[in-house]
Amino acid sequence: MSEKTELSRQQQKSRETREKIFQAAKRILQKKGYEELSIKNICEEAGVSNGSFYHHFKTKDDLLSYYIEDQPQIDPDLLELPENAAGVKAGIIRVYMNYVKYCRELGVEFMSGYYDTKNQALNAAIRTERPYPIVTVQTYVEKAEKEGIVRLNVEIEEFTTDIRMIVIGNVFEWCVKHGDADFEGNMSRSLGKYLDAVLMDGTNV
Repeated sequence: MSEKTELSRQQQKSRETREKIFQAAKRILQKKGYEELSIKNICEEAGVSNGSFYHHFKTKDDLLSYYIEDQPQIDPDLLELPENAAGVKAGIIRVYMNYVKYCRELGVEFMSGYYDTKNQALNAAIRTERPYPIVTVQTYVEKAEKEGIVRLNVEIEEFTTDIRMIVIGNVFEWCVKHGDADFEGNMSRSLGKYLDAVLMDGTNV
């Protein structure tokens, strides 16, 4: 057996174990809520050892964060730079429509469990290890600013904080209403209004 084949088998096994752990966490969240989501309970539900859990994730919030934020990614380099601020706005909304779709795939029960104030995976101040949708958006806007396509009338840190809070608010509203909300429409409208207020055409438009 070649080294490459052995590696791909190990990678496949690793992916399967990660998925098994996640599905166990998802079941606990949906049935019992975040309070019962301990690593011990996750391991028992998944039928894996504590060591196996810690091989893949640092904490239970790291596990949830992995699946929430490592959604099917939109690479900032694949977001073609448009001609004006309206095009940049459309690109940003596209990133978050992708996020909304992923939230729907995970389900309102899972997302309701995830959006718990005790979940430190929601704390932007400590999330530094993986790319998040807001990082994609920040990179995209900075690139558009550099090319003179847009200019922001707020600092980039304020911009990313505002967007993050708008997105969290929309997800929370969807969860509170048990999915009975116009998730896509609300996200698109609130982001659109904010972007209209802070994104201006740049010098090269």
